[in-house]
Amino acid sequence: MDQYDVVIIGGGPGGYNGAIRAGQLGLKVACVEKRETLGGTCLNVGCIPSKALLHASELYDSARKDFAGLGIDVAPILNLPVMMKSKADSVGQLTKGIEFLFKKNKVDWIKGDGRLAGPGKVEVTDASGAVTVLEAKAIVIATGSRPAPLLGVTVDQDRIVDSTGVLVLSAVPESLIVIGAGVIGLELGSVWRRLGAKVTVVEYLDRITPGIDTETAKTLQRSLTRQGMTFKLGAKVTGATLTAKGVELSVEPVAGGPAETLTADRVLLAIGRQPVTDGLGLETVGLTTDQRGFIHTDHLRTAADGVWAIGDVTPGPMLAHKAEDEAVACIELIAGKAGHVNYDLIPGVIYTFPEVATVGKTEEELKAAGVAYKVGKFPFTANSRAKVNHEGDGFVKVLADAKTDRILGVHMIGPDVSEMIGEYCVAMEFSASSEDVARTCHPHPTRSEALRQAAMGVEGWTMQS
Repeated sequence: MDQYDVVIIGGGPGGYNGAIRAGQLGLKVACVEKRETLGGTCLNVGCIPSKALLHASELYDSARKDFAGLGIDVAPILNLPVMMKSKADSVGQLTKGIEFLFKKNKVDWIKGDGRLAGPGKVEVTDASGAVTVLEAKAIVIATGSRPAPLLGVTVDQDRIVDSTGVLVLSAVPESLIVIGAGVIGLELGSVWRRLGAKVTVVEYLDRITPGIDTETAKTLQRSLTRQGMTFKLGAKVTGATLTAKGVELSVEPVAGGPAETLTADRVLLAIGRQPVTDGLGLETVGLTTDQRGFIHTDHLRTAADGVWAIGDVTPGPMLAHKAEDEAVACIELIAGKAGHVNYDLIPGVIYTFPEVATVGKTEEELKAAGVAYKVGKFPFTANSRAKVNHEGDGFVKVLADAKTDRILGVHMIGPDVSEMIGEYCVAMEFSASSEDVARTCHPHPTRSEALRQAAMGVEGWTMQS
């Protein structure tokens, strides 16, 4: 029986970051991963390949629609196989990078399907069926999540695809229906809309992107509508039928009323994700999940001695950077250090165009909690760099405590805001006031000036730039 200080089940962002940190701290560590490559869903069939296609499709779409107005006359031709190869090459390079870090930090990659086999034991079954038992002082569950199913809609990864299948379509569909107006649906719908598909988004709720700032969500929907997306909100999909021409979806109004049939070449099911906790042998250590399949923890510790859980298998936002933060904190706690995660400051990003980036509380949350706050807001139409780049959609909004001026929340929609939200994450981590940001010099001309101008707006001294 192989003995370790830590065994981590899962090689995604939580698992591999935890394994590397354990190696850095001198712990003997193994990471159990059944994929042929490390990186989990995020690197292999999620965050990274989707961003590769978002970037490439944005360049293609911009070349078709925007270049002429900048004095560049081109007629771009889509080469989808090359675009897909570029995506795959990037993923391959990054997975090899994780393997290198494993070797550098003396992490053992145990290839196979891992499950708990009693206190302090992990059973690993490899591709041949051979079983190995690992013994560990601490076990970390980091098995991630999978696309959530929908009754009446069967994914075949051909006509009806999920977030994995839609990344490897061999041709641009003439029409695509996206079920779900969350982050995944809007991002991947954007890819194929830019490449030429007619995209319709069907959402059960009466708004898109539930959970984010309402004003930001409405602004995003208006922008995506102008780009050519169609939205059917407050609509419930009750069934899907494959036909010779594609897919027929049965859709009913949530509020009641006659059903209708929508047709498309392809359907993307993107109603969210669910934790992968089945088949893990949780019962062998006395653990159970809630009704949604999540493992509840207390400072990352489960109710079973020596067993920890991080990432998508625990309640909270299913985000790679949340898993990474939890992974480092978890390993540091196991090593006797002071690991900590500030769950109030985990940013969220939607990589459409314009992008959306948020951190902290929304106006709706502050109102519900009875917190008095002030708002500073600055539009990208008034930002000189965004203006000359023809990227005026969106704004930056800062919410600050009315009494203390401490920044409580920031909500951005605009160009490259995913790269700018980090400034406010740092500011809020150190309990900054809006005045702190307002009085910090930013370079001109940059989009980042909008961050300062919005902070200045909290006290009413915004200056047009």
